[in-house]
Amino acid sequence: MQKSSKIILGIDPGTLLMGYGIIVASGRDVKVLEMDRLKMNGRQDSYTRLQLIHQKITELIIRFKPQHFAIEAPFFGKNVQSMLKLGRAQGVAIAAAMQAGLEVHEYSPKKVKQSITGNGNADKEQVWKMLQQLLSLNGTPIGSFDISDALAVAVCHHFQDNPFLKNSGKVLKGWEDFVAKNPGRVR
Repeated sequence: MQKSSKIILGIDPGTLLMGYGIIVASGRDVKVLEMDRLKMNGRQDSYTRLQLIHQKITELIIRFKPQHFAIEAPFFGKNVQSMLKLGRAQGVAIAAAMQAGLEVHEYSPKKVKQSITGNGNADKEQVWKMLQQLLSLNGTPIGSFDISDALAVAVCHHFQDNPFLKNSGKVLKGWEDFVAKNPGRVR
């Protein structure tokens, strides 16, 4: 039986730098198709930058034909203006995906870090190091953490959406629960 593969487009939204990562996943095998960033000129008006984001997402969707679209949710900061700008960038990226008929999956930064490293408080360097291991990218330079963040969002979605990697449906509430549900595994 042939494993079905899926292409996932991951986005780290931003109004000056938007990272993107495209992976193809088949079962437990994951390969990077492309990872890069869209760098925009801060002197351009915000609407021109939003148009560039929409154009880039649309171009990536046409070129790679992803079945899944994953985007990092904005984290809540203290600067309201920054949050507003980030929300607009995210909204435009989501609109481009929806226009192409893709279902949108949104993950918090903490969820992405937890999924990749096992630690929701991992720093960007730790996330990149783990991605290098997971995707056989050892020695591959990363020009910007916006790129690795986008790649991490795509891999996070793969982990969340992959029936081969999901647990067997058992939800455990501590060691006592584990022992009760797995008596043969206790020595």
